[in-house]
Amino acid sequence: MDAFFASVELLRYPQLKGLPVVIGGGRRRDDDMFERLRAAFPEREWGPDTLDRIPVEFFPRLANYTGRGVATTATYAARQFGVGSAMGLMKAAKLCPQAILLPVDFDEVRRISRLFKSTIAEIAPVVEDRGVDEVYIDFTDVPGGQRENGRVLARLIQKSIFQATGLTCSIGVAPNKLIAKMASEFKKPNGISIVQPEDVQSLIWPLPCRKINGVGPKADAKLQSHGIHTIGELAARERAWLIEHFGKSYGAWLHEVSWGRDERPVVTESEPVSMSRETTFERDLHAVRDRGELGAIFTRLCEQVAADLQRKGYRGKTIGVKLRYDNFQIVTRDVTIEHFTDDATTIRRQAGLCLKRVDLSRRIRLLGVRVGKLVKPGTEDAAAPGYSESTPPKTPRDKATDEHTDLLFPELDS
Repeated sequence: MDAFFASVELLRYPQLKGLPVVIGGGRRRDDDMFERLRAAFPEREWGPDTLDRIPVEFFPRLANYTGRGVATTATYAARQFGVGSAMGLMKAAKLCPQAILLPVDFDEVRRISRLFKSTIAEIAPVVEDRGVDEVYIDFTDVPGGQRENGRVLARLIQKSIFQATGLTCSIGVAPNKLIAKMASEFKKPNGISIVQPEDVQSLIWPLPCRKINGVGPKADAKLQSHGIHTIGELAARERAWLIEHFGKSYGAWLHEVSWGRDERPVVTESEPVSMSRETTFERDLHAVRDRGELGAIFTRLCEQVAADLQRKGYRGKTIGVKLRYDNFQIVTRDVTIEHFTDDATTIRRQAGLCLKRVDLSRRIRLLGVRVGKLVKPGTEDAAAPGYSESTPPKTPRDKATDEHTDLLFPELDS
């Protein structure tokens, strides 16, 4: 989907089309917005049905943002200034201060995500869900799917999605998932790109190695240190050389993908490994000075994870926490309990015990809670033998300053 989160907002605010818009920051508060509208324009009626009439100058600008939120996405007008997904909003404000800043409406995003995916499934039912805004489609057996090398089917999918949602998407058609992923980025927005096996050298090899899904910043830096900048340069290296420098598994994989080879099937059913919730604070919090605020956030995260598990029909028995300190160091701790659970109180207590094994004397930038080793209710007995039921022993690096932990979570010693 093209700039999905932003495009969802433009359905609500069509007056912003063509303008630089960044999605991110705080939570949506529609009631507050209506109050401000009524104060500014008391002679008009304001409500959910009049959002398209809000004057453009009324919307908040990125230049006025203060905080440490990140951009979820940005319209293509904002991307022209260098604003991108996962960029800090303060940095984005320097690049494009005139951009309009809007919060994410996760409920509406999820609704439209389900709608566009069900629309695709009616046309080509072999679909792999890859997140809120992306899917893989295997149309090998779709009647007529091979016409014009798949272009006819791609146009039909685009047209059907637009009719169902009012949004556009970009499609990459290729022999496998690896190349289709890259091709989908060629002609954004609302484009169709077709790559045949014989096109790999002309269309794929000139691309930088980072365009390969699976080559991260560290691997790319190492490749560049060896003078390898493009996929074509990667393909020119011998398989044995890549294995020697990048390891048997990853080196062999680099050789295969550089030649456009990918045997992964489209997977229509998959089970989640874990579920988690985390939040980055507007300011660094301390376990003593911000005890009440931090404790409330921690409880809410545990309740949200529990609600996610219950809604999706899972239970887990490995419960853990994640912290990012003010120096950006990340630490995680987890514990495996004897029974599977989706109970918020149990999750909070066990996650709290994990917090007793980290240093809470330092200021915290991010806090997260995770539940793993998931099963469906009724299948616990079949899954249990593969799971460890022992609690990891504490090591010296796990020891925390107990006074900070007890102040934040006094019930843990009860």
